[in-house]
Amino acid sequence: MALELYNVGLVVIGVALFGVAVLPRFVADRAISLPIFFVAFGMLAFGLPIGLPAPDPLEQGTTTEHLAEFGVIVALMGVGLKIDRVPGLRAWASTWRLLAITMPLSIAGAALLGWWLGLVIPTAVLLGACIAPTDPVLASEVQVGGPGMGSEAEGLEEAAGGEDEVRFALTSEAGLNDGLAFPFTNMAIAIALVGLVPGNWVGEWLLVDVGYRIAVGVLVGVVLGSLTARLVFATEPETPVAESVQGLEAIAGTLFVYGATELAGGYGFIAVFVAALMIRHYERSHDYNRSLHEVSEFAEQVMMALVMLFFGGAIAGGLLEPLTFEWIAAAVAIVFLVRPLAGLVGFLGFDRDPAERATVAVFGIRGIGSFYYLAHGLNEAAFPDADVLWAVVGAVVLISIVVHGIAATPTVRWLEARVE
Repeated sequence: MALELYNVGLVVIGVALFGVAVLPRFVADRAISLPIFFVAFGMLAFGLPIGLPAPDPLEQGTTTEHLAEFGVIVALMGVGLKIDRVPGLRAWASTWRLLAITMPLSIAGAALLGWWLGLVIPTAVLLGACIAPTDPVLASEVQVGGPGMGSEAEGLEEAAGGEDEVRFALTSEAGLNDGLAFPFTNMAIAIALVGLVPGNWVGEWLLVDVGYRIAVGVLVGVVLGSLTARLVFATEPETPVAESVQGLEAIAGTLFVYGATELAGGYGFIAVFVAALMIRHYERSHDYNRSLHEVSEFAEQVMMALVMLFFGGAIAGGLLEPLTFEWIAAAVAIVFLVRPLAGLVGFLGFDRDPAERATVAVFGIRGIGSFYYLAHGLNEAAFPDADVLWAVVGAVVLISIVVHGIAATPTVRWLEARVE
């Protein structure tokens, strides 16, 4: 029986991976995204009476955390390798607004909504932290292309087309807010462990979780990213064996940088993204950048398929059953009100076309990062209503996958047509 179940699992995963290879040929430039297919396939595969036990993120919290964690760090390397624009205060103005204004407002809005509907404060704060990161995996339709494919190649110059600023803002936001959501998750954990009184936790939180860990993440990312870039571009692959593993340094660098940063007590998500930027800008015009990006994107798509497959399986197993009408309304409000309003506030006074600002505000796509932070928080401390949290976050991600996945391609085409 166990062997038969193992073989059934191999068939399901094999079909999913086959979909990674084949589906892009059929859905390119259509109003639908790949994650929708994998979630639906997961619901079908785990819902059929074939003996597959449905994934349960509450019971399998550690596995869920590490699976989502790996998916995020692989995606962050890919996102960093995509960005042609050189980091700077002016060039990245849209990014800083999204991180400094939109993200905290989104966290506060979701947390207040959860508290209003009956969650205790630590659980409400964790809800807000979980929906903070926009997803670097599921938002590929509204992100910049690979190295040299955008119109931002000149670095500090403003993108030629409005759609490029939209893509850049969403891409860079997804790259950085996955790491910057960590302090808010740690805030929720601290409140759950030692109580709401700020004197019990705020000093250590500001010094360690906000100051030290962010600084270490940036510093290690810069140092190890520079070292990795020197190794990557030191020689050219000239033998058949060297050419066969071309670009594998992207995955090796991801694991090395992330692990080293976590061992140093920093935020590995930030370090991986910063390291990817360092690699990308070490030799900006080098053809090998494309190989690094292609390998990273391949790994990213495989992880996306697997996580969405298991997400669909969890839905089939009853992940969303704790939802009441009020919580469904809350999930809808998080996607259609909280993020868009926070995004519009973040762009007040920003010198861009209103349509561009609205697009960036609306496309705060949620996904694997939300799963990671929720699993991590629940593994670190006891939170009441954990099943409701998973149901609400699952509903937010599902709504985002469907709505944003369908709307992304037509929206981008509309923006491109306006520019032309």
